[in-house]
Amino acid sequence: MIVEDGREVVIRVRELAKSFGSHQIWDGLSLDVYRGEILAIVGGSGQGKSVLMRVITGLVAPDKGVVALFGQDAKTLTPQARLDIERRWGILFQDGALFSSLTVLQNIQVPMREHLDLPQSMMDNLAFLKLTMVGLPPNAAHKFPSELSGGMRKRAGLARALALDPEIVFLDEPTAGLDPIGATDFDHLIRKLQQTLGLTVYMVTHDLDTIFTVCDRVAVLADKKIVRTGSPAELQSQPNHPWIKNYFCGERARAASPTEQRRLIANDA
Repeated sequence: MIVEDGREVVIRVRELAKSFGSHQIWDGLSLDVYRGEILAIVGGSGQGKSVLMRVITGLVAPDKGVVALFGQDAKTLTPQARLDIERRWGILFQDGALFSSLTVLQNIQVPMREHLDLPQSMMDNLAFLKLTMVGLPPNAAHKFPSELSGGMRKRAGLARALALDPEIVFLDEPTAGLDPIGATDFDHLIRKLQQTLGLTVYMVTHDLDTIFTVCDRVAVLADKKIVRTGSPAELQSQPNHPWIKNYFCGERARAASPTEQRRLIANDA
């Protein structure tokens, strides 16, 4: 276990570098993710926000650097230790990334079949429980992804991410493609689940509404590294980097204060 300032560091990244061909994405990227927080990763297009999530979760290998998961160096993990750690997180990819040939219920059960040895009846009960947790009606269980709206697909993908009762949930652009009402509802769902289940949430997003509504801390990816971390209020009030200033203080920045947004969501929870 890694502890810093009294907080447990569940993910520690140090001096990561990654290139695709001649294009270098990062050089010397470092980041800590603390247990129980909702962390947003923001940055301009092409800065490697989603790639960083894939490196942390082992889907892409870095060129150099260290990724420590729950205090363990990812490079030194045995296959069984790696599998044990992967059971401790869930991932929601963009648009849900559901298997099109499986029903919603079957999609939710995919991690259960991979990691657990349970009778079908128990998996059915658990999958229906996850459906309820994300606000989907029971009749969505036997529908295919093509029969769902965009918002319902994201909720189904989130239910699958929660299938194994994870400690960490990775979200890749969770509100992309949703209308403002649907995005707000999804923001409230994320905060409610985080508070109820004690989740750590690692979120790649460009949505300022989401950042100010639910995120505890923001990490800014620019110049091939993390150039700043802090609360949304801190980054908005002290924008010490040109990209941060343009993003948090530009014409599209939120009119309402971060404090007011937290008050609103707390009242709705």
